[in-house]
Amino acid sequence: MTIFTAFAIFITIAALASFVNHRYFKLPTSLGVMIVGMIMSVSLFALSYMGADFIAPISVFLNEVDFSETLMKGMLSFLLFAGALHINLDDLFKQKYIIGLLATIGVVVTTFLVGTALYFILGALGLEISYVYCLVFGALIAPTDPVAVIAILKSVKISKTLETKIAGESLFNDGVGIVVFGVVAGIAVGGSSTTALDVSLLFLQEAVGGVILGLALGWLTFQLLRRVDDHSVEILLTLALVCGGYSLAIGLHTSGPIAIVVAGLLIGNHGRRFAMSDHTIEHLDKFWEFLDETLNAALFVWIGLEAIALSFSVNFLIAGLIAIPLTLLARLLSVWGAINALKFRREFSDNAVRILTWGGLRGGISIALALSLPASETRDLIVAMTYIVVVFSILVQGLTIKKVLGLN
Repeated sequence: MTIFTAFAIFITIAALASFVNHRYFKLPTSLGVMIVGMIMSVSLFALSYMGADFIAPISVFLNEVDFSETLMKGMLSFLLFAGALHINLDDLFKQKYIIGLLATIGVVVTTFLVGTALYFILGALGLEISYVYCLVFGALIAPTDPVAVIAILKSVKISKTLETKIAGESLFNDGVGIVVFGVVAGIAVGGSSTTALDVSLLFLQEAVGGVILGLALGWLTFQLLRRVDDHSVEILLTLALVCGGYSLAIGLHTSGPIAIVVAGLLIGNHGRRFAMSDHTIEHLDKFWEFLDETLNAALFVWIGLEAIALSFSVNFLIAGLIAIPLTLLARLLSVWGAINALKFRREFSDNAVRILTWGGLRGGISIALALSLPASETRDLIVAMTYIVVVFSILVQGLTIKKVLGLN
């Protein structure tokens, strides 16, 4: 199957799902199209029991189109740039301590809390899984997903300060989470011994290297934008920044997500202020908003349909249901710890812990990381648990976030 054929299928399904959602469900687009995708999955399972086997060919199609590869080395760069483009840098700096703490130490703490608790609970229930693979699950579920978070926040009218905290953390912690996942998965799969020095050097290469590369590419693109006043050329330059920058980051073994987020923040702030006319800003925003909404629709439909290709059993379902409260509890503890560690610097609202906990959604990045593991029964268990947590996060947390935030 060609890339164009796969793209055409997903865009067609996403368009139909968006229509159904807009016409009947009237939910936020991301939630609505994912629900439509899951309804399609359930319907296909029902039809297969009635003798019309559509599951096999669709499973083959979904397996041919590598979700992990497509998201992590394709769609993610565009989605991150589109999200970073609208984050105010001044607001971000005001929240730098809480965002920085949650995006680094918070990810590591959540990884160990989830992994350790899961190991003992699953062991007590007779579901054998090694401790290091429990940590693998903890690492991939620890970071909040910027794609899911920003998509849901668009439908919720909240204060700029709160939006910056939630969205800013999600934009940066996935890069850190991917580094942590890479280290733990390398130990689990290869059995290699990794020292603290190795981890520190890897973090410097990936995270710090990503920041430096993002600043360099953003500054270079900014200089080019200043020298032209044509919205078509300037939009093309931002596209080149995203595509070329992400590919270069992968080639240099630095964090592509962090590089693109940093570049997006630079272009979205200094680029708007000093290098673009109002006419260009209007066209640039419309282009990236359209691209963001299109890719988001395709991604969330894909998440909904992915249930067809997954291996589920009663034990996997039990493990996934157990993982939901563990993930939320670990998030709660890491947020509570970060806020209490910073109380001497600034004041936090009484409901800050609740808001940051419930607003920390998981999404496609966690599924992509789980699917990147080598095939095994343990991998099937981890993928199933991840999918269940992500579906709960997007549907339940996403649908109730207004009520939790006290906006209803």
